[in-house]
Amino acid sequence: MGQKVNPIGFRTGVMIGWKSRWYASKKEFADLLVEDFKIRKFVKDKHKFAGIPYIEIERTRDEVKVILFASRPGIIIGRKGQEVERLTEDLQRLVGRRINIKIEEVTRPEIYAQLVAEDIAEQLTRRSAFRRTMKRAMESTMEAGAKGIKIQLAGRLGGAEMARREKQMSGSVPLSTLRAKIDWGFTEAKTAQGHIGVQVWINNGTYEEGGEDGNNAETGQAPKRTKKAYKR
Repeated sequence: MGQKVNPIGFRTGVMIGWKSRWYASKKEFADLLVEDFKIRKFVKDKHKFAGIPYIEIERTRDEVKVILFASRPGIIIGRKGQEVERLTEDLQRLVGRRINIKIEEVTRPEIYAQLVAEDIAEQLTRRSAFRRTMKRAMESTMEAGAKGIKIQLAGRLGGAEMARREKQMSGSVPLSTLRAKIDWGFTEAKTAQGHIGVQVWINNGTYEEGGEDGNNAETGQAPKRTKKAYKR
Protein backbone atom coordinates (compact mmCIF):
# COMPACT_ATOMS: atom_id res chain seq x y z
CA MET A 1 0.00 0.00 0.00
CA GLY A 2 1.43 3.36 -1.04
CA GLN A 3 2.23 6.08 1.50
CA LYS A 4 1.96 9.07 -0.82
CA VAL A 5 1.04 12.61 0.26
CA ASN A 6 -0.14 15.40 -2.03
CA PRO A 7 2.87 17.81 -2.15
CA ILE A 8 0.60 20.89 -2.14
CA GLY A 9 -1.56 19.68 0.76
CA PHE A 10 1.62 18.69 2.64
CA ARG A 11 2.84 22.32 2.55
CA THR A 12 -0.49 24.15 2.87
CA GLY A 13 -0.64 26.11 6.11
CA VAL A 14 3.09 25.63 6.68
CA MET A 15 4.90 27.08 3.65
CA ILE A 16 2.03 28.14 1.36
CA GLY A 17 -1.42 29.66 1.87
CA TRP A 18 -4.87 28.24 1.20
CA LYS A 19 -6.50 28.46 -2.25
CA SER A 20 -9.85 29.22 -0.56
CA ARG A 21 -9.69 32.05 1.97
CA TRP A 22 -12.86 32.52 3.99
CA TYR A 23 -14.43 31.68 7.35
CA ALA A 24 -17.80 30.00 7.94
CA SER A 25 -19.75 28.39 10.75
CA LYS A 26 -20.12 24.60 10.96
CA LYS A 27 -23.60 24.75 9.42
CA GLU A 28 -22.47 26.71 6.33
CA PHE A 29 -18.99 25.26 5.85
CA ALA A 30 -19.98 22.17 3.80
CA ASP A 31 -22.28 24.14 1.45
CA LEU A 32 -19.62 26.80 0.79
CA LEU A 33 -17.01 24.10 0.15
CA VAL A 34 -19.27 22.52 -2.48
CA GLU A 35 -19.81 25.98 -3.98
CA ASP A 36 -16.04 26.46 -4.33
CA PHE A 37 -15.78 23.08 -6.09
CA LYS A 38 -18.61 23.99 -8.49
CA ILE A 39 -17.00 27.36 -9.33
CA ARG A 40 -13.60 25.79 -10.06
CA LYS A 41 -15.08 22.96 -12.15
CA PHE A 42 -17.33 25.31 -14.15
CA VAL A 43 -14.48 27.72 -15.00
CA LYS A 44 -12.04 24.91 -15.91
CA ASP A 45 -14.63 23.15 -18.12
CA LYS A 46 -15.69 26.36 -19.89
CA HIS A 47 -12.15 27.66 -20.53
CA LYS A 48 -10.13 24.50 -21.15
CA PHE A 49 -7.68 26.25 -23.47
CA ALA A 50 -7.02 29.32 -21.30
CA GLY A 51 -4.26 27.53 -19.36
CA ILE A 52 -5.56 27.88 -15.78
CA PRO A 53 -3.20 26.22 -13.25
CA TYR A 54 -5.29 27.12 -10.19
CA ILE A 55 -8.12 29.34 -8.96
CA GLU A 56 -8.22 31.25 -5.67
CA ILE A 57 -11.50 32.16 -3.95
CA GLU A 58 -12.11 34.82 -1.29
CA ARG A 59 -15.46 35.46 0.34
CA THR A 60 -16.97 38.44 2.10
CA ARG A 61 -20.51 38.88 3.40
CA ASP A 62 -21.62 40.53 0.15
CA GLU A 63 -19.68 38.83 -2.66
CA VAL A 64 -17.40 36.05 -3.84
CA LYS A 65 -14.05 37.13 -5.30
CA VAL A 66 -12.68 34.64 -7.86
CA ILE A 67 -9.02 35.11 -8.84
CA LEU A 68 -8.14 33.28 -12.06
CA PHE A 69 -4.48 32.62 -12.89
CA ALA A 70 -4.21 32.02 -16.64
CA SER A 71 -1.42 31.73 -19.20
CA ARG A 72 -3.81 32.99 -21.94
CA PRO A 73 -6.03 35.59 -20.21
CA GLY A 74 -7.31 36.98 -23.52
CA ILE A 75 -9.45 33.86 -24.02
CA ILE A 76 -11.26 34.51 -20.71
CA ILE A 77 -11.58 38.28 -21.22
CA GLY A 78 -12.78 38.18 -24.83
CA ARG A 79 -13.38 41.16 -27.09
CA LYS A 80 -14.06 44.29 -25.00
CA GLY A 81 -14.49 42.09 -21.91
CA GLN A 82 -17.61 40.34 -23.22
CA GLU A 83 -16.48 36.84 -22.25
CA VAL A 84 -15.60 37.76 -18.66
CA GLU A 85 -18.98 39.47 -18.24
CA ARG A 86 -20.74 36.36 -19.55
CA LEU A 87 -18.67 34.18 -17.19
CA THR A 88 -19.60 36.42 -14.25
CA GLU A 89 -23.32 36.11 -15.07
CA ASP A 90 -23.06 32.31 -15.43
CA LEU A 91 -21.29 31.96 -12.07
CA GLN A 92 -23.85 34.22 -10.36
CA ARG A 93 -26.65 31.99 -11.68
CA LEU A 94 -24.71 28.89 -10.57
CA VAL A 95 -24.14 29.89 -6.93
CA GLY A 96 -26.78 32.61 -6.43
CA ARG A 97 -24.27 35.16 -5.10
CA ARG A 98 -22.56 38.29 -6.42
CA ILE A 99 -19.32 37.33 -8.21
CA ASN A 100 -16.25 39.53 -8.71
CA ILE A 101 -13.71 38.08 -11.15
CA LYS A 102 -10.05 39.10 -11.22
CA ILE A 103 -7.65 37.70 -13.83
CA GLU A 104 -3.89 37.48 -13.40
CA GLU A 105 -1.50 36.43 -16.14
CA VAL A 106 0.88 33.48 -15.64
CA THR A 107 4.16 34.53 -17.24
CA ARG A 108 5.86 31.11 -17.44
CA PRO A 109 3.44 28.20 -17.93
CA GLU A 110 6.39 25.76 -18.22
CA ILE A 111 6.99 25.85 -14.43
CA TYR A 112 3.36 25.14 -13.42
CA ALA A 113 2.85 21.40 -12.98
CA GLN A 114 -0.89 21.44 -13.79
CA LEU A 115 -0.31 23.21 -17.12
CA VAL A 116 2.55 20.84 -18.03
CA ALA A 117 0.32 17.82 -17.20
CA GLU A 118 -2.56 19.20 -19.32
CA ASP A 119 -0.19 19.87 -22.23
CA ILE A 120 1.13 16.28 -22.08
CA ALA A 121 -2.44 14.91 -21.91
CA GLU A 122 -3.47 16.97 -24.94
CA GLN A 123 -0.54 15.60 -26.98
CA LEU A 124 -1.29 12.01 -25.91
CA THR A 125 -4.89 12.49 -27.05
CA ARG A 126 -3.48 13.42 -30.48
CA ARG A 127 -1.61 10.06 -30.51
CA SER A 128 1.88 11.48 -29.95
CA ALA A 129 4.63 9.10 -28.78
CA PHE A 130 4.51 9.20 -24.98
CA ARG A 131 8.28 8.99 -24.35
CA ARG A 132 9.04 11.81 -26.78
CA THR A 133 6.25 13.91 -25.26
CA MET A 134 7.63 13.41 -21.74
CA LYS A 135 11.17 14.28 -22.86
CA ARG A 136 10.07 17.51 -24.57
CA ALA A 137 8.06 18.60 -21.53
CA MET A 138 11.02 17.99 -19.21
CA GLU A 139 13.42 19.91 -21.47
CA SER A 140 11.15 22.96 -21.75
CA THR A 141 10.57 23.03 -17.96
CA MET A 142 14.28 22.77 -17.13
CA GLU A 143 15.08 25.49 -19.69
CA ALA A 144 12.50 27.76 -17.98
CA GLY A 145 14.58 27.64 -14.79
CA ALA A 146 13.13 24.77 -12.74
CA LYS A 147 15.45 22.81 -10.43
CA GLY A 148 13.87 19.45 -11.24
CA ILE A 149 10.86 17.68 -12.76
CA LYS A 150 9.32 14.23 -12.51
CA ILE A 151 6.63 12.91 -14.87
CA GLN A 152 4.66 9.69 -14.42
CA LEU A 153 2.18 8.17 -16.90
CA ALA A 154 -0.11 5.26 -16.02
CA GLY A 155 -2.43 3.36 -18.34
CA ARG A 156 -2.39 1.57 -21.69
CA LEU A 157 0.67 3.41 -22.98
CA GLY A 158 1.19 3.21 -26.72
CA GLY A 159 -2.01 1.15 -27.07
CA ALA A 160 -0.53 -1.82 -25.17
CA GLU A 161 -2.90 -4.55 -24.01
CA MET A 162 -1.74 -4.36 -20.40
CA ALA A 163 -1.65 -1.10 -18.43
CA ARG A 164 1.67 -0.07 -16.90
CA ARG A 165 3.52 2.91 -15.45
CA GLU A 166 6.29 4.89 -17.08
CA LYS A 167 8.34 7.44 -15.15
CA GLN A 168 10.98 9.98 -16.19
CA MET A 169 12.90 12.43 -14.00
CA SER A 170 15.36 15.27 -14.48
CA GLY A 171 17.15 17.27 -11.76
CA SER A 172 16.18 16.91 -8.08
CA VAL A 173 12.64 16.62 -6.70
CA PRO A 174 12.86 16.38 -2.85
CA LEU A 175 9.24 15.58 -1.95
CA SER A 176 9.84 15.22 1.82
CA THR A 177 11.63 18.58 2.22
CA LEU A 178 9.07 21.16 3.40
CA ARG A 179 11.21 24.11 2.28
CA ALA A 180 11.35 22.76 -1.29
CA LYS A 181 8.91 24.60 -3.56
CA ILE A 182 7.23 21.55 -5.12
CA ASP A 183 4.32 22.03 -7.50
CA TRP A 184 2.09 19.05 -8.42
CA GLY A 185 -0.40 18.55 -11.21
CA PHE A 186 -2.69 15.73 -12.32
CA THR A 187 -4.99 15.15 -15.26
CA GLU A 188 -6.23 12.34 -17.51
CA ALA A 189 -5.64 11.89 -21.22
CA LYS A 190 -8.76 10.40 -22.82
CA THR A 191 -7.37 8.18 -25.62
CA ALA A 192 -9.17 5.63 -27.80
CA GLN A 193 -7.56 2.78 -25.83
CA GLY A 194 -8.58 4.20 -22.44
CA HIS A 195 -7.67 6.91 -19.96
CA ILE A 196 -4.01 7.62 -19.19
CA GLY A 197 -3.21 9.28 -15.87
CA VAL A 198 -0.61 12.07 -16.04
CA GLN A 199 1.18 13.25 -12.88
CA VAL A 200 3.83 15.98 -12.82
CA TRP A 201 6.06 17.16 -9.97
CA ILE A 202 8.16 20.33 -10.48
CA ASN A 203 10.81 21.66 -8.10
CA ASN A 204 10.94 25.47 -8.33
CA GLY A 205 13.64 25.99 -5.68
CA THR A 206 13.15 26.74 -1.98
CA TYR A 207 11.02 29.01 0.19
CA GLU A 208 12.75 31.66 2.28
CA GLU A 209 12.32 31.51 6.06
CA GLY A 210 10.61 34.91 6.21
CA GLY A 211 7.90 34.38 3.59
CA GLU A 212 6.38 32.37 0.81
CA ASP A 213 8.57 33.58 -2.06
CA GLY A 214 12.12 32.24 -2.23
CA ASN A 215 14.83 31.25 -4.69
CA ASN A 216 12.57 29.72 -7.26
CA ALA A 217 12.31 29.31 -11.00
CA GLU A 218 10.88 32.83 -11.35
CA THR A 219 14.37 34.23 -10.61
CA GLY A 220 16.15 31.90 -13.06
CA GLN A 221 17.90 32.60 -16.33
CA ALA A 222 14.74 32.63 -18.44
CA PRO A 223 13.54 36.03 -19.78
CA LYS A 224 11.08 37.83 -17.52
CA ARG A 225 7.84 39.58 -18.39
CA THR A 226 5.84 41.91 -16.21
CA LYS A 227 2.71 40.47 -14.65
CA LYS A 228 -0.55 41.87 -15.96
CA ALA A 229 -3.64 42.05 -13.75
CA TYR A 230 -7.10 42.50 -15.22
CA LYS A 231 -9.74 43.66 -12.78
CA ARG A 232 -13.35 44.57 -13.36
